[in-house]
Amino acid sequence: MALTSSDVQTLAHLTQIRLEPDSLNDLACTLSQFADAAESIREIATNGSEPLISPLEITQRLRADTVSEENLRELYQSIAPATEDGLYLVPKVLD
Repeated sequence: MALTSSDVQTLAHLTQIRLEPDSLNDLACTLSQFADAAESIREIATNGSEPLISPLEITQRLRADTVSEENLRELYQSIAPATEDGLYLVPKVLD
């Protein structure tokens, strides 16, 4: 995939990045190399392969799902400016 200087200018405009005009050709070449590498990875046949969480055959140790702290919500909400039914009330910011 060959990107042109015009393509790079469009990308820079869309991402609001200011680029020097004399660096557009070099950047177009570099981005084209990245796009080619991504395309070659996309062409690898992956049919029948399972996704991996880790390349190592390990079992993740899990901790017990138990409550380890007491509920201090009332204490924390006692200093809040406004609460209702256990929720913090905040001023409306957006219309």
